[in-house]
Amino acid sequence: MENDPKETKSTGSAYGYQGGYGYAGYSAAGYGAEEGGTVAHRTFRDYLLILRERIWYIVVAFLVVFSSSILYTLSQTKEYESVASVQIMRRDPNIMQVQAVVDNEIRSAEDLNTQVKILESGAIVQKVADRLSGDDLRRFLAPYQGEDATAVPVPAKILSLNRKIVPQRLSLLIQVQYRHPDPQVAAKIANLFVDEYITYNARLRIDESMKAVEELKSRADDQRKKVDELSVKLQAYREKNNLVSLDQRKDIVTEKLKALNVYLTQSTSRLKEAEIRWKQVQERIVAQGDLTELPFINSQTSIGPLLQQLAAQKIATAQLKDRYRDKHPKMIEAANALAQTEAELRRAVDSAAAAIESEYQTALRNERQASAALRQAEADSLELDRYQVEYANLERDFKINEQILENILGRARETSMTSTIETQNARIIDKAVPAINPSSPKVVLNLALGFLGGLGLGLAFAFFVAMIDDRVKSSFDIESVIGLQLMGVIPQIKKLEHAEKAQVVLNHADRQVAEAFLTLHSALRLKDESKNAKCMLVTSTIPGEGKSFVTTNLALTFAVHGERVIIVDADLRKPTIHKGLGIENTKGVIDVCTDKLTLDEAIVHGVHPKVDVLPAGGRAKNPTHILNSKQFELMIAELRKRYDRVFIDTPPIAAVSDSLIILPLVDGSLFTVFFNKVRRKAAQYAAARLLNSNVPNFGAVLNGLNLAVSGYYYAQYYDKSYKDYYIAKASKEEQDYDRDHGPTKA
Repeated sequence: MENDPKETKSTGSAYGYQGGYGYAGYSAAGYGAEEGGTVAHRTFRDYLLILRERIWYIVVAFLVVFSSSILYTLSQTKEYESVASVQIMRRDPNIMQVQAVVDNEIRSAEDLNTQVKILESGAIVQKVADRLSGDDLRRFLAPYQGEDATAVPVPAKILSLNRKIVPQRLSLLIQVQYRHPDPQVAAKIANLFVDEYITYNARLRIDESMKAVEELKSRADDQRKKVDELSVKLQAYREKNNLVSLDQRKDIVTEKLKALNVYLTQSTSRLKEAEIRWKQVQERIVAQGDLTELPFINSQTSIGPLLQQLAAQKIATAQLKDRYRDKHPKMIEAANALAQTEAELRRAVDSAAAAIESEYQTALRNERQASAALRQAEADSLELDRYQVEYANLERDFKINEQILENILGRARETSMTSTIETQNARIIDKAVPAINPSSPKVVLNLALGFLGGLGLGLAFAFFVAMIDDRVKSSFDIESVIGLQLMGVIPQIKKLEHAEKAQVVLNHADRQVAEAFLTLHSALRLKDESKNAKCMLVTSTIPGEGKSFVTTNLALTFAVHGERVIIVDADLRKPTIHKGLGIENTKGVIDVCTDKLTLDEAIVHGVHPKVDVLPAGGRAKNPTHILNSKQFELMIAELRKRYDRVFIDTPPIAAVSDSLIILPLVDGSLFTVFFNKVRRKAAQYAAARLLNSNVPNFGAVLNGLNLAVSGYYYAQYYDKSYKDYYIAKASKEEQDYDRDHGPTKA
């Protein structure tokens, strides 16, 4: 009977099914994969099933890791840890108001981290190693002496491996921790690290200060030479350009420029006035006008009286002319006097005009001379300015370099003084003392880590195995991955013969299995499709999943409930129904379809009350030809008329297509899946072929459930508290059955 998974090996080859990771090109998918790319979610019970099924993986991994942690802890040498605390000063003690050569001020986390790195540096480690000598060195190296006497441990390497620098959060405190099998040595080395750190910083400051002093002295000498060179160059420039009294000379030139500017302004003004008068004179001369009409002519002392005199003589002559004739002596005398006065006036006017011209020429010369003198003075001033610029540059360079020299000398004196002052940028808060209790091995921590690590590794390993295991074993796999409704769960049967398994619902050899078929019967009667189905096909994915076992026991269950049923063995390739029911397989479906026997002759009547069987009648050479024949279709139609239920056992659907040929002739199908045997992709592929046939599928039956592994997961189906109820109920049903139908056949 196919309930036993051990039969897979012997039966698989008969259907052409080859074992492998997938079937017909369908490789196994990971947990939770579905056709079409959708993802179903597991429940908490799914994960419990995964862990329960692989509990020994978890146990073994846990024991290995936990035992290893115990062995590791017990094999470790006891070590003692001593701790010394040092405070980092935010800045060095300010003894003198001078800037230090080495800036140790702590301004940020980066500065503090720099001090931590100095404590961790190889220089400090080497200094501590150099201070170990004599008995201290022997005690320090004693735990590290190996069996090979020629191998000499390196103290610096050991120190760096066992030392730990721990900055204290939100403070300037740093802890120096050191581990050693000897607590006295551990305390001494922790204190040595702190001492060497403080000494290192002090030595670094002094060394840098002395280097700075030497460097400043060297630079001062160079700067002094430069100042001397500039002084000589400045003096030579003075002598060359006669700039001994440069400032006084500049003042003289400036005053001269001012005076020449004033003089030129005055000369220009006088020139303009003289030029205007001279032009008026020239215009009168050209126009033959009277020059005496010009104010600046008639206002002259020599011309004014003459004009008055001339006017008086003209009046007198006019008066005489009225009294005398022209030849009269008085008239002649008056005319001569008038002519003389006019001549004198003309000479005076000509003299005045010449004076105006002379004044103009003089003003013109003076203006030109003043302009030339001013230009010369300006040129002298510009030349002096050029001298002064070059001189000022030389003088500025001299003063700057002289100031630099003074600064260097002052800084050298300050650095020389501060280098001799001992200051510390850190101080010891707590000195390390020998520890009383060992710091390692940490027994509790190691065991806790071993416990948690073993448990975590076991769980991870269990889930990893589950991830690569794609066999169907849960309702999640059936309903979410395969896509069929789980109609019932049949527990695994142990220690029963093949015939007893095939009739377990009657012989009650396994109460839980019998109850499972009653539950399956009830589930099928709850659905209209399965309740009214007269012809039902039972198949599976691969051989060995118990489809024949399910077919016979389900048929017997319907018969117990008063229905006339017939079991048809349509597995013409490897029939097994007759073995479980203890009948011959010499006649059956093959004979009916080949017209060798009638249906009545082929049917085995009265195998059980209300149960008939139509065996396969042997093995067919061409089963698909028989199943596709008209005779087979007529046979099924005739069986529908004679019986209330027709159960057809067919070959596995993933191996051959016989089930698909029969599907159009039935009212529905039932899919059998063996627990933890068939791969999900193969079952999914087989179920998809059933669903695509447009023939109703009533659901899947999970067969061979291992209650020891998955009992908790399927507690809704089977619980230990139900055991007595199964027995009591089964006994009553058995008594009723025996009373109505007589003793049960074996």
